Amino acid sequence: MRRASGAMFGLAYGDALGAPTEFLTMKQIRRRFGEHGPSRLDGDPALVTDDTQMAIAVGLALLDALANPPFTPDLITPMWRRRFVDWLNSPDNNRAPGNTCLNACRNLAAGKPWVKATVAGSKGCGANMRVAPVGLAPGLSDETRAGASQLQAALTHGHPTGLAASELTAFAVRWLADGMAPSDLPAALRGRCRDQRSVYRERWLGTLWQQPGVDTPEAFIARGWDECLDVLDRLDEAVARGDRGSDPCEATGAGWVAEEALATGLLCFLLFPDEPVGAIRRGAASSGDSDSIACLAGAFAGAHLGMGAWPLEWSARIEYADELATLGEAWD
Repeated sequence: MRRASGAMFGLAYGDALGAPTEFLTMKQIRRRFGEHGPSRLDGDPALVTDDTQMAIAVGLALLDALANPPFTPDLITPMWRRRFVDWLNSPDNNRAPGNTCLNACRNLAAGKPWVKATVAGSKGCGANMRVAPVGLAPGLSDETRAGASQLQAALTHGHPTGLAASELTAFAVRWLADGMAPSDLPAALRGRCRDQRSVYRERWLGTLWQQPGVDTPEAFIARGWDECLDVLDRLDEAVARGDRGSDPCEATGAGWVAEEALATGLLCFLLFPDEPVGAIRRGAASSGDSDSIACLAGAFAGAHLGMGAWPLEWSARIEYADELATLGEAWD
């Protein structure tokens, strides 16, 4: 089914579809694109945002690291640092990137240790919009996948909710690629929140927990899992309602922060589990961070349904098609 390709191209398709609607109200979206939002990719190539650019950076570094085992924090950290700094300095980094990513990457470029370079209080969705490759990479133990998911987030976003939401995003992609039924996904994610609540991955995160007002590493990370669990409650309620026509941000949040981006991206996918274009259109037709929401919905849909579920002609027109294909083909 080429699920890795489906997820990588899916996140880019969602990103491109949601980019023109990111700062529009629902009324403006409906006026410009119709009741159900944008339906096709515009441009040749169809341009993506920093969401896809940074997901590719995460993925290409992973590809290099997995070719030089063993996979460890010491191996991957400088690789991600280099890729993130390259992204910072790229002339194509002109797609309204988030200030957290920009500021943290400037600090990384200046040579600061990453625990000092990161923006400690930020849990913006930039932590988990790019993590899908960690979920797709083969051969990782659950412990390694969890640590790597949190580390790639922590390089720029030091808030515990950014770490927890990134891990949940990666595991959702992995579980779907392994064949989990979409209807089983919310309960599985809730279970992981509970199981991991007091687990601080010091080998991957070092002293990141040492922030003002935090007494222990366990208390630090528990906050992130608790906030994710809270938004998953809202997700359950929204899925039960099954309202496919309303703005998803009204149910699970606008997606500017990590746990809401996860939940709202999941909601769009779970409302359209067998209609991948419908899922990313729902994400794009939203009042919040529509490109990131649709990006996550596309990753989930592609991991579930595979590459063949997407319109065939889109793969030739999406920006960065060669890099997306390299990652997908390596891990299919």
